[in-house]
Amino acid sequence: MFSNKPYRLPAEWEPQSGIQLTWPHAGTDWAPMLSEITATYREMALEIERCEPLLVVGPPSNDTWARDHAFISLLPSSDDGEALLLDFCFNGWGEKYPSDLDNALNARLYAEGRFSGRYADHLDFVLEGGSIESDGRGTIFTTSSCLLAPHRNQPLTRQQIEQRLKDCLYADRVLWIDHGRLSGDDTDGHIDTLVRICPDDTLLYVACTDPTDEHYAELQLMEQQLRTLRTADGRPYRLMALPLPHPIRDDDGERLPATYANFLVVNGAVLCPTYAQPDLDAEALGTVAKAFPGRRIVPIDCRSIIRQHGSLHCCTMQFPEGVLRNAQ
Repeated sequence: MFSNKPYRLPAEWEPQSGIQLTWPHAGTDWAPMLSEITATYREMALEIERCEPLLVVGPPSNDTWARDHAFISLLPSSDDGEALLLDFCFNGWGEKYPSDLDNALNARLYAEGRFSGRYADHLDFVLEGGSIESDGRGTIFTTSSCLLAPHRNQPLTRQQIEQRLKDCLYADRVLWIDHGRLSGDDTDGHIDTLVRICPDDTLLYVACTDPTDEHYAELQLMEQQLRTLRTADGRPYRLMALPLPHPIRDDDGERLPATYANFLVVNGAVLCPTYAQPDLDAEALGTVAKAFPGRRIVPIDCRSIIRQHGSLHCCTMQFPEGVLRNAQ
């Protein structure tokens, strides 16, 4: 049952009109490994195009993380309404990296007529697509570590930020996850690296069973908190654990934020990150398949993407049905 409001943020598994990829180029941090990352993006593009249209955004951009700089699209509650395209401020995850070109992309694409819907300027509020999850029925999931992080929306309080989310996203409630963060994550703990909402009030979440792992304590606390969460009608969520990949490190020995939670739902399929760890990859793919029965499960080797501290979902943004123009 949908919320009784004029707009809603649809769930990712609802029908889509297309996916955006912001393509790697020599002016990004991908320059030293441009050939390798381009091959991965081509694989993603081919798999997406098997399912739905693809919008490829070329230079100029600072980087390629479409999840965090692309439009967040709301659907109208009435059949005769038009979509609402929310353009939030992207400031490089709290002013960590240059973002001026990325932050201008939405207005440019809208002016080119790429989208159907009404443009909504929210550039006075920092919000990244990877920091929120929606069940499509008025509940938003987010993490306190990200939305309350420095250089995002200070001096707003948690209560004020929650109200802004409710107002902008026409949400009934916001569920905050207060624990869990992956080593090497420069987003300050995006929800799409930790916990994902799936059909039938199912939460897929990253679990750590190794007491010697640096993530163990925080992910145990996150799991405990997830057990306390309730749906809008008061029922506990169905919890399904995803394994934590074995450590993947960069050339300096620093651990990278590899996660199986960073999957992308497309029409008829789910694209899932893998990391050349056969047993864990297979376990994760099987768990995602149980959460999305009837969809093809497509593995994508994300060892190239993780070298820039992201994964598959971070590279993409989906648009609901009727939003991306010229999409059949």
